[in-house]
Amino acid sequence: MMNLIFVFIRLFSIVLAIIGTSFLLPIGTALFYGETKVVMQFVIPMLIAWIVGIVFYFAGKKTPIKLGTRAVFAFVSIAWIAISFYGAIPLYAGGYLKSLADAVFEAVSGFSTTGATVFKDVESLPRSINLWRMEMHWLGGMGIIALTTAILPLLGVGGFQLVKAESTGPEKGKITPKMANTAKALWLIYISFTLLQTFILMLVGMDFIDALGHAFSTLGTGGFSSKNSSISGFNSLSIEVVCTIFMFLAGVNFSLYFYILTKKINEVKKNSEFKAYTAIFTLTILCLSLCLVKFYGSFSVALRHASFQVASVMSTTGFATADFMTWPPAAQFFIFILFFIGGSSGSTAGGFKVIRWVILAKKSGTHIQGMLHPHGVFTVRINGAAGREDLVLNIAAFVFVYVVLTFLSTFVGTLTGLELFQSFTATLSMIGNIGPAFGPFAEYSWIPTPLKWWYCFVMIAGRLELYNLIIFFVRDFWKR
Repeated sequence: MMNLIFVFIRLFSIVLAIIGTSFLLPIGTALFYGETKVVMQFVIPMLIAWIVGIVFYFAGKKTPIKLGTRAVFAFVSIAWIAISFYGAIPLYAGGYLKSLADAVFEAVSGFSTTGATVFKDVESLPRSINLWRMEMHWLGGMGIIALTTAILPLLGVGGFQLVKAESTGPEKGKITPKMANTAKALWLIYISFTLLQTFILMLVGMDFIDALGHAFSTLGTGGFSSKNSSISGFNSLSIEVVCTIFMFLAGVNFSLYFYILTKKINEVKKNSEFKAYTAIFTLTILCLSLCLVKFYGSFSVALRHASFQVASVMSTTGFATADFMTWPPAAQFFIFILFFIGGSSGSTAGGFKVIRWVILAKKSGTHIQGMLHPHGVFTVRINGAAGREDLVLNIAAFVFVYVVLTFLSTFVGTLTGLELFQSFTATLSMIGNIGPAFGPFAEYSWIPTPLKWWYCFVMIAGRLELYNLIIFFVRDFWKR
């Protein structure tokens, strides 16, 4: 037990040291813009994390680290909780948020890429603080454990099991023989997209810090912005188009980009989820545009807002160019449906994931065929491969847990005073890491403190695909 505790502390310290290193970007921004009061709010926790991380890195370097299945779940879950508290330090220490609950909520929302904020006026914040808020999206989007694996190959730990516990979707595999190389490849693609979007946003009018910050939010599918009115605050069609494109790209399984780079185009062509994701995305934009033509008086304007909002909600980014609460009920219906869908597995997007709906739909089809032809043999085919019945049971269990947590969280919300539908959509937003919801949720500072703590749990549970946190409440987890 003592050895396991030492291993946990050692790994936690190294992960926090890596997060502390990410403070260098807001520190540089604060120095450049003369925000001298902000600097020490980042420097002190960064130095502490570095010192502790270096000490524990060398303390057990020669001892191989092995974690069992239960230890992997425990480490990933507790690491995400620790990271959230650590990321909240600059927000709380600087007095930008008066309560610890608000600071942790903002950090959890950042790292989980939910994008629900408790700030009423983000434009009054120092630029370095806003950049840190958006950088948290970027770090959490591809995965903090995956980043650690890419940098340090997890110090001999079974990297695949740890990254698997953090990644999203019903299927979690490697695209290269070694998990460290897989993590490195995905992060390099992620960084390349980020730099590309930053460059393009600068070309269409943003300054460097805003461009980088919004690239963080877009590729991390988070939605924090330096503008109170989100992307609409820039009043630029070009910026909206760029963000729409990159939100769509962020919602795609990043493994497909690796296959494109390695000229395995057939892997992309036969990918069932990508075809469904593209079809849903396109069809929803068309339907929503038709619903909004009369509202905006122009199909081109309707298409502009429909495209952006579909990309924002389906990728679970949460950026806004319009208030969909003012839209006609038919248009709101399509936005509401997207709350249940989400992006692709292996992407930075949250939500239920398209692949789960694809598999459930295919299973329904084979079931109907079986009713019509009782002696026939029908199987679920995914990516051209037959015999994927194992995924159906996996998804059925996930659906049960997802629904139970949704109902429970909705009930908790009503206990604190939210209206039923408001509580329900806020829950969908938290568990799907979406951000916006139907109701007065432009910001979340007004909700009761106990509900903020509960939503922190739900956001992390949603980001880690539910089981990682919920498994702590299972009796067998605590048995020897």
